[in-house]
Amino acid sequence: MPHSNNRLFARLGVADTDRFKSHLTVTQLHQGEVLADAHQGLNKVYFPHGGIISCVVELKNGEGIETGMIGADGAFGAMQALDDKVSLNRVIVQVSGAASIIEVERLREVLGAVPELRALLVKYEQFFLAQVQQTAACNAVHDIHARMCRWLLRMHDLVGVDLPLTQEFLAQMMGVRRTSVTEVAGELQRAGLVTYSRGHVHIEAVARIRERACECHETLQLHYERLFQRPV
Repeated sequence: MPHSNNRLFARLGVADTDRFKSHLTVTQLHQGEVLADAHQGLNKVYFPHGGIISCVVELKNGEGIETGMIGADGAFGAMQALDDKVSLNRVIVQVSGAASIIEVERLREVLGAVPELRALLVKYEQFFLAQVQQTAACNAVHDIHARMCRWLLRMHDLVGVDLPLTQEFLAQMMGVRRTSVTEVAGELQRAGLVTYSRGHVHIEAVARIRERACECHETLQLHYERLFQRPV
């Protein structure tokens, strides 16, 4: 399985990736797998080929809310590898998928030898910070209907139209009551935008969901395009 399935490595190119590919392994990440807990040390960096990794802020009452998604467009643990190697959030696999993995110490060595990779990781960290900030603003200002549509669009960008997703999990990630999610999901299904059964959501009309979403998804896409200049 080529490492270029991750978009950062695709941007880096084969020649530069070949300089350190011997340090990379490809592993399948499974839904529900915990990659890190808050304040836990990290010893691996993940470059997803697919699926979704979620960063979740946990509260004292046991509730949690998702602040950002990482998919084939980025990496988890890279900036921590350059700092104190500690995760600030609980990080879990939301949707299964393969990932290229490298040991933290190896990545430090690689970044000294391949400055192009360091530059890409810095850009992605800027994008991820923008995603967290946009999520905070969205959660504070926009209603559940618009937020859910934005959330579905982000998942669609990363894994396509078939989403392994329960309403309970969606409510937890959005930080809202399950009854609120059930109500909005029912409305979207009656309107023919999605179909839902047995913990799976199928997006039937991406364009119409985009019409109902808040501006946050489009804003986030523009951030990514401006930072990286060209799509991959």
